[in-house]
Amino acid sequence: MPRRLSDEDRELWSRVARTARRLHPEPQAAAPVLKPDPGAMPPPRPQAAPPLFPRSPDPNPVAPSPRIRLDLMPPLGERLAAEPLRMDPGLHRAMTRGKLDPDARIDLHGMTLAQAHSALTGFLLGAHARGNRLVLVITGKGRKADDHAAPLPARHGVLKHEVPGWLRSGVLAPLVLQVREAHRTQGGAGAYYVYLKKRRPSV
Repeated sequence: MPRRLSDEDRELWSRVARTARRLHPEPQAAAPVLKPDPGAMPPPRPQAAPPLFPRSPDPNPVAPSPRIRLDLMPPLGERLAAEPLRMDPGLHRAMTRGKLDPDARIDLHGMTLAQAHSALTGFLLGAHARGNRLVLVITGKGRKADDHAAPLPARHGVLKHEVPGWLRSGVLAPLVLQVREAHRTQGGAGAYYVYLKKRRPSV
């Protein structure tokens, strides 16, 4: 016959049973995988945290470069044509149409700036003293870019651009009444009409 446990044995066994642990615990059920709902709103993106050390404003900020506007000057002939008319309108119309024959002419081709300035000054002083009114000054349109043998080591058309300034300065300014680009039959853009003031009779 099986032995019956006494009350003291049962109490001892219950204490031992409470401290016992399983050697092979039951596996836990895996958490269910949730499928995304296509109609649900996407979760908000996490915002970046502010920097711990915010940048101080630049004490010397660099301003953006201003836009450069290129204003092209009109051609020299147009600028001369826009100057106020100081001579007789009828003579001016005939002159610019190539209907007047110059009283004298000078060709500055092949001269340096110094040579051309000296020659032009002497020529106009003599023309004015002789009572000439319309003279033709030939400057040329300027040497070509591949013309390395030209005596003027300067920019294209240097005489063409310098002569109008010479006519308005120094001893020539009191003699000159009007300057216009020549008609194409008498040199065009490579020559100037110079209309001189009338010579005062000597007392």
